Amino acid sequence: MTIWANLLHISYNFWSDSPEPRRLSAYRDEMQFDDGLWTELTQKMADSHLNMVLLDLGDAVRYESHPEIALKDAWSTARLKDEVARLRELGLEPIPKLNFSTGHDAWLGVYQRQVSTPVYYEVCKDLIAEVSELFGGPRLFHLGMDEETAANQPRSRLVVIRQHELWWEDLCFFADEVTKAGARPWVWSDHAWRHPQEFYWKMPRSIVQSNWHYDLDFTDDNENDRPRVMPEPENRAWRYLTYLDLDDQGFDQIPTASNYRQARSFGLTVDFCRRRLDHARLLGFLQTTWKPTIPQFRDHHLQAIDQVARAVAQSPAGQAGA
Repeated sequence: MTIWANLLHISYNFWSDSPEPRRLSAYRDEMQFDDGLWTELTQKMADSHLNMVLLDLGDAVRYESHPEIALKDAWSTARLKDEVARLRELGLEPIPKLNFSTGHDAWLGVYQRQVSTPVYYEVCKDLIAEVSELFGGPRLFHLGMDEETAANQPRSRLVVIRQHELWWEDLCFFADEVTKAGARPWVWSDHAWRHPQEFYWKMPRSIVQSNWHYDLDFTDDNENDRPRVMPEPENRAWRYLTYLDLDDQGFDQIPTASNYRQARSFGLTVDFCRRRLDHARLLGFLQTTWKPTIPQFRDHHLQAIDQVARAVAQSPAGQAGA
């Protein structure tokens, strides 16, 4: 069964630890979340034959193991379990996401300043175990791990970057904890843009990959003419080539599109990947909006779901999405 997934934010504290209220992505001590829109969007996803929802949890849950990181109005663990059950009743597979990238870990509160210390490892281990239990043993667990660069932390009061072996050691620590909990680890793949040789040598094939390309550039039609690695890591026009390299290297993939910049991104991603990738390792597709779940962005969220619905309807098995 092909995965047709959409990412929804419960928390939105991932981009900066600076409290700048006029900036959408600035840190807030209360949720940017609307219950009514949440219900509408998840029902719309089910009605549109999506079959998975990826939940960005962050600090929007009052975890029993570490309630100190919770927002003022965070969900209780009971509320999270109820919502997970409701999603399953709708036919949506709920998958947790805790982003442990130092570029997106404002949600960790004081622990974002203790990265790679014994205290940090214990907290992360506790959170992965608790979330896995709250989700009733999910088959996938997204760990984020994207954009861990100085360029992606321009507004952070403290910039933290793991490099070389430390990045890999921490990734493997998180992945091992997910595996112990019975799930399969899942990450963003942009580390391959900047460190391709190291990435394809060291990345475990057990970790599901989500490369992401949000633009409309899918111009490579000749396998023999394309570069073997992306020639300009920060040139986003080339990012779609990583889908091909991941396929060559034997990784299972869930390619990721978004209507953040372009409304046609999802359909073009599905078309390109279905033509060019080994279907045995193409697990499905993920849609992202990168907007909080609030009424201001209702149309943006609905547009994203409609794009997936069109791709599902055009898939070989139609509404079954197989």
